[in-house]
Amino acid sequence: MNRVICLLMLVLVSPFSFAQSSQSEIFAAPDSELERQVELFEFKTPKLQQTAIELAKSLRCPQCQNQNLVESNSPLAKDLRLIVFNKINSGEGEQQVIDFMTARYGEFVLYKPSFTWKNALLWGLPVLLLVAFLLVSFKSVGKTERE
Repeated sequence: MNRVICLLMLVLVSPFSFAQSSQSEIFAAPDSELERQVELFEFKTPKLQQTAIELAKSLRCPQCQNQNLVESNSPLAKDLRLIVFNKINSGEGEQQVIDFMTARYGEFVLYKPSFTWKNALLWGLPVLLLVAFLLVSFKSVGKTERE
């Protein structure tokens, strides 16, 4: 009997919780003007358009998990996509745009971060561990064959 009452209460209360959750948005509503600017952006030449799109695909959205600026629908990605498009359209080079983005958001926006001495251990440690594993494996196999 208690289960039936609990189930009935749950069924009666659930529509109110959905109504309240639909009113409070998790993300801010996108700016329609910004969205229109990004979607309808006009480049001077098709080559500039291709360059800007490829560059935006190679930059990671700082807000999203593993989405580039083209794939992401977040408001921040649209802002950054518009910045990339404007900079490429105004004649700035790819490296200048990448430098601007990394100065503003760090190397997190790059899918292929640069190799520096600061992150050399991060790049080199897996290789060193693999070499060490292979050496130990060959030595242990060699010992068992001799015995």
